Amino acid sequence: MAGSTFGRHFTVTTWGESHGPALGAVIDGCPAGLPLSEEDIQPFLDRRKPGTSAVTTARKEDDAVHILSGVFEGKTTGTPLSLMINNTSQHSKDYGNIAVSYRPGHADYTYDQKYGFRDYRGGGRSSGRETAGRVAAGAIAMKILNQLGITINAYTRSIGDIEINDAAMDLAYARSSAICMPDPEAEKLALEYIAGCRAEKDSVGGCIECRMENAPAGIGEPVFDKLDAALGKALFSIGAVKAVEIGAGIKASRMRGSENNDALCMQDDQVAFKSNHAGGILGGISSGQPILIRAYVKPTPSIYQPQDTITKDHQDTVLTIAGRHDPVIVPRAVVVVETMCALTLLDLMLSNMGSRMDHLTLIYHP
Repeated sequence: MAGSTFGRHFTVTTWGESHGPALGAVIDGCPAGLPLSEEDIQPFLDRRKPGTSAVTTARKEDDAVHILSGVFEGKTTGTPLSLMINNTSQHSKDYGNIAVSYRPGHADYTYDQKYGFRDYRGGGRSSGRETAGRVAAGAIAMKILNQLGITINAYTRSIGDIEINDAAMDLAYARSSAICMPDPEAEKLALEYIAGCRAEKDSVGGCIECRMENAPAGIGEPVFDKLDAALGKALFSIGAVKAVEIGAGIKASRMRGSENNDALCMQDDQVAFKSNHAGGILGGISSGQPILIRAYVKPTPSIYQPQDTITKDHQDTVLTIAGRHDPVIVPRAVVVVETMCALTLLDLMLSNMGSRMDHLTLIYHP
């Protein structure tokens, strides 16, 4: 299978299936000398793992990460890092009825068309469980960025049509919220809505917003590797994401140029902007402003209502899905969005090191 590797300089290859013995990631290009332990990675996996609240699947996984290579005496060596997460709570028997039938909204049909064969146990590589490997890798990218003063925070902006009030935003609250919402009032309404969907054996989607603060100006590789293009690819690689916006996004298409343009000015002898409709990216290159991006997530396709579908031999049938599934994917996808943004930004920052002669002079001839 091609397409399991992300990045050019800080490369991440994820491996493993939802119901296999284990899954994980191999990272190449991590700088040597970074203090790193499993304790640096585990908090990110804990935010993604199942079975942590009433709005997530009942599947119980510790998602304990093991560093198999690339670290010696507490620091990265510059050689490939191998990370492994054991699967401990597979119920493969729950998926027996989809061995010959295609689940609506899933990749069952398309995987069969591409490969002529598929791992039907939980979806194999197409399962959301694959994201555990990329979250583990992204935690390392996040640590590097944090040491450079860059912070990345994602949170739930909306569930269904219930959206947070920006004036009430509390990022610290989002970390303790079962649905990662930074607005207590919106959270209450959203939880009620999710409970109603679950009672009706249905599911719901939502929007995840991510803010990247203190990223330097000048990051992004025109023409085809623009920062916004790279971020879009990163977020669209998450299976449940169906749309991505940067800055004003769709609203920009309804503005006039005089409204949408971010006027430049000087503040305390520093370049500044009077607005940020561009979301911190101009011409595919970071402007130094906060980078703002939103990912729109579809409803969980695994619902407990009977659904029309077909079998592998092209016979109409009705399928009722068993197993353990999230009524809403959004809360567990928040950290996936956050870490994919970290991987993208770090990879392009490493690429940017060779874009100017003065950069090379600082490194090799200070």
